[in-house]
Amino acid sequence: MRIAVTGASRGLGLQFVRLYLEEGHQVLALARQPERSHGLAALQSKHASHLTCLSCDVADEKSVGAAAAQARKLSDSLDLLINNAGTYGTRDENVMSIDFERMRAVFETNTFGPLRLVRAFLPLLEKAAPSKVVHLTSLMGSMEDNRSGGAYAYRMSKAALNMASVNLALDLKQRGILSAVVHPGWVKTDMGGAGAPLEIEDAVKAMVQTIGRLKPEQSGGFFDRHGKPQPW
Repeated sequence: MRIAVTGASRGLGLQFVRLYLEEGHQVLALARQPERSHGLAALQSKHASHLTCLSCDVADEKSVGAAAAQARKLSDSLDLLINNAGTYGTRDENVMSIDFERMRAVFETNTFGPLRLVRAFLPLLEKAAPSKVVHLTSLMGSMEDNRSGGAYAYRMSKAALNMASVNLALDLKQRGILSAVVHPGWVKTDMGGAGAPLEIEDAVKAMVQTIGRLKPEQSGGFFDRHGKPQPW
């Protein structure tokens, strides 16, 4: 398969790249500064013929467009796009402390970014149809699951991403493209922190298996890393 992963320089994104390369797939690693990632450099030396690293800031329209243009020169199709890049924003927010400029920046990455990627890479996804687009979301974006509040920017951006994925599922159904959101769990990443119970390797291994099992009839769904439907 031909697979593209955003936010590929570290954490979950880097592990997605690593696992898919180990399975023998062609991987396009997209990151703001891929040349500064020691992890990608190590994978490049080991999988030179299967890994391509491209600069891509998902919050910047020109950057996404340039990455997509380069990708089209490298391949005529794309089987799977994983929208992994994300940001948390301000922690411990309440209504009086919201910084709207920072909130907009979170939406640019978490919500608008995945839409930019889908639109820019749509010609490649269409050529590979049936193909898949998977967006990494969070239970913090679930209205039903919200019991603690706070984190306005992150929660709202992920809830909006969930809606965007459902829209994409409906919009792209006739083109043979699946869209779904997956919650990785609370993972030991820079965002999740050292106190998180899940290791990166375990979370990504489970998500890779779930993504591989996703069927067209599951398009528009919200799943955990094991494929269990999650509350909206």
